[in-house]
Amino acid sequence: MAVNDGWLCYLTCQCQRRSKMTYFILKAALSGVLIAVISEIARRYPSLGGLIASLPLISLLAIIWLWRDTGGDVGQVAAHTRATLWYVVPSLPFFLILPALIERNINFWLSLIIASFITICLYLAAIWVSGRFGVTF
Repeated sequence: MAVNDGWLCYLTCQCQRRSKMTYFILKAALSGVLIAVISEIARRYPSLGGLIASLPLISLLAIIWLWRDTGGDVGQVAAHTRATLWYVVPSLPFFLILPALIERNINFWLSLIIASFITICLYLAAIWVSGRFGVTF
């Protein structure tokens, strides 16, 4: 009987690992498909693509996954949502800087690097400033 218990435990663990991997693949695939669909819409209709991309769809998915993965941990979901808000603010200039650079005929990749670098600096500044005011994420 002990031998059978060992096999049952082995099979159960294998099923749980497979289930976790399947769930991870589902999350990644759904998120990837969402990004691909948005980029296809943006290629045909830039304004509509921008509108859809500005919706917090990825954040909503992340919140749903986090809620499910943590068993409905309200504290973690609230902390994640609050941190997302604080990180959105310093990311907004990116959407002004990138088009300004590429419209001045600066190489796309260089413009992307510059805008990303400035955004990273703004993130670091936001973390520093928020810490000075006692805001933690």
